Amino acid sequence: MMRATDAEIWAYAGKISATLITKDEDFTTLLAARPNGVAVVWVRVGNTSRRALLDWFARAMPDIEKLLKAGESLIELVE
Repeated sequence: MMRATDAEIWAYAGKISATLITKDEDFTTLLAARPNGVAVVWVRVGNTSRRALLDWFARAMPDIEKLLKAGESLIELVE
């Protein structure tokens, strides 16, 4: 899906009941306009190294899992 549009990614995610993890605000707009059972984890961090981002995300994962299990459809992670 590397060349897919946001709409194509959104439709596919709905088909497989995925959770999208993204830095792209466009998916929050799709969530509001066309809910389809997809949850969005919106990662709002500035430019950082891949390693630092993965470490930061790993620390946040337990909270993300709790929120998803509680039925949250939009989780905003802010640095």
